[in-house]
Amino acid sequence: MKLTIARGALLDSLTVATKALSSRTTLPILSGILMTASGETVTLQSTDLEISIKNTAGANVEEEGSVVLPGRLLSEVVRSLPEAAVKLETSSYDQVKVSCGSTSFTLRSLSPDDFPKFPEVTPELKVSIPTPVLQSLVRKVSKAISRDEARPILTGILVVVDGSRIRLVATDSYRLAVAEDELGGSAPERIEVVVPGKALEEVPRLAGDSETVTMGVSDNQVVLEFGSSVYVTRRIEGTFPNYRQLIPSGGETTLTVSRTELEEAAKRVSLLAQHNAPLRLKVSDSTLTLSAHTQDVGEAVEDLMVATQGEPLEIAFNHSFLVDGVTSSDDENLTFMASSPLKPGVFRSEKGDTYTYLIMPVRP
Repeated sequence: MKLTIARGALLDSLTVATKALSSRTTLPILSGILMTASGETVTLQSTDLEISIKNTAGANVEEEGSVVLPGRLLSEVVRSLPEAAVKLETSSYDQVKVSCGSTSFTLRSLSPDDFPKFPEVTPELKVSIPTPVLQSLVRKVSKAISRDEARPILTGILVVVDGSRIRLVATDSYRLAVAEDELGGSAPERIEVVVPGKALEEVPRLAGDSETVTMGVSDNQVVLEFGSSVYVTRRIEGTFPNYRQLIPSGGETTLTVSRTELEEAAKRVSLLAQHNAPLRLKVSDSTLTLSAHTQDVGEAVEDLMVATQGEPLEIAFNHSFLVDGVTSSDDENLTFMASSPLKPGVFRSEKGDTYTYLIMPVRP
């Protein structure tokens, strides 16, 4: 293999490919990136056996061929090089020379024959999602994804595409986030699939300047395509919780508050919610009082002027969960409603159902 490629193009391709590198020391080949030079392109592939990524970049290929190089080391090497043409050339059966200007590295390579085949997926359903829409939706629900592998279904994001609407749902059983938006078009068929959270968190970031992300769904895999990249991940099997049943239709106490003011106040008061101390909310007349108290540390109190309806209420939440829910929204105002100190509280977009965040209370 012998090729020349712009340093920036190679680094961009490596940035995408390194996201699927495995840290399993028992399978060294999975810590490598398969580089295949053919025609006028070089294709980079990586996999951890759950996620597989393929990215293609333009290159001046003098000799076609394939080689597996240590992914993270190669990325660090290329990142350290000046902005100029990078030359990669096989110097022996298990070595590749990487040179740029007066700098050169020689890296040990592995056999491409040992690298897992890239999954061939034929999607049964496909939908094109505007990248900014996907980025916004993922940001709104990602804080509610469970990190506990004991319940795999909760480590995923439920994606529902129905007509011209797309909805993302995530829950860790302590909170629930729902976000939806317009697709800008209409999907031919309804799609409902649970995608691993870490995959959907990465793809919008990697998609960068791509206008759209195409999602294809098969029996057991999900394919996400953007720009010159193909991202394949398994779909999570199982029944996602009935989130609609969990969200109350109304509350005995309702208020509307500036999202920015609530976010800033919650962050300030949370400084005194240490050692798992809760953040308390008290609704009375046209005032929302936020307070936190940590024994032997101190107390914080802040009042916000809000528009209220219904009965006075006192309720307490995990302070970081509350801050996460408020900061994930991009609405100017949020509506909050609750029925009692022992039932969930719900934050919603003031207008429409573009964002809903349910949070379980804690004992004050």
